[in-house]
Amino acid sequence: MSMHPAFFFPGQGSQSLAMLAELAAVHPQVRATFDEASETLGRDLWRLAQEGPKAALDQTVNTQPVMLAAGVAVWRVWREQGGAMPSVMAGHSLGEYSALTCAGALTFEDALRLVAERARLMQAAVPDEQGAMAALLGLDDEVVIALCRDQALGQVLEPVNFNAPGQVVIAGERDAVERALDAAKAVGAKRALLLPVSVPSHCALMRDAAAELTARLEQTELQRPSIPVLHNVNVATAESPEQIRAGLAQQLFSPVRWVETVQAVAERGVRLAIEAGPGKVLTGLNKRIDKRLTTLPVFEPDGLSHALEASAHV
Repeated sequence: MSMHPAFFFPGQGSQSLAMLAELAAVHPQVRATFDEASETLGRDLWRLAQEGPKAALDQTVNTQPVMLAAGVAVWRVWREQGGAMPSVMAGHSLGEYSALTCAGALTFEDALRLVAERARLMQAAVPDEQGAMAALLGLDDEVVIALCRDQALGQVLEPVNFNAPGQVVIAGERDAVERALDAAKAVGAKRALLLPVSVPSHCALMRDAAAELTARLEQTELQRPSIPVLHNVNVATAESPEQIRAGLAQQLFSPVRWVETVQAVAERGVRLAIEAGPGKVLTGLNKRIDKRLTTLPVFEPDGLSHALEASAHV
């Protein structure tokens, strides 16, 4: 059994107005991290995260750098408070950039610029209203895979987030996604709903964006991380900067294999995980994935204290 925790970083969808406000009131490192990010990108990310408007915070081009800053801020507070070094890290989609930054593979400044460009490319890849994502609940993975194949009818339609048993997100062209919603209900899905996102992430519609991101990644200095980071695309660690670049580019049009990631962490003997960032999305998913792993969310002072105490007694 590992005596060190895992660190998980949430991605797009975990953002909320006034995120990390309570933690920032106690730990100046939070605001300092956001100030650094704001200076790098030339926009006030802290004000956006605190005051919105929510519609602006939820825009991909804003959400991604805000969530990166949030993950790094929580990590810095954790280390400042003497929190245990993790044995492994992972991030859900965008959260992978937070993991790589905190593991030392990327500088914070480079990560911010990369994520801002990633968001811009993703937003530009598909015209408004032509792509969509939807969550299907209560269906086996194999059923969702077959459903996407059957309902594509020549369009792009793919399972893209394997988030938990019985919870899969699909993405693709809007018409195909809407067909899949009707088909999912017909085969017994407990819920099938469109997600309020502007970009159909992790499907083939992102291939052009990935090609352009590859060029940007080639210009970015990367190091081998000091802490192992499990990548979304293959649930494996990268042994070189070239492998990291390839994984990040491929991630844009490949499924997020979150169930396998959490299972792989538990198989390493890890029994405690920290969700570093706003909300409890990953905490909720992880409970359904592997009962051996306890995940504690850290986004406010009480949660931080609880997690620090728990990690000291693992």
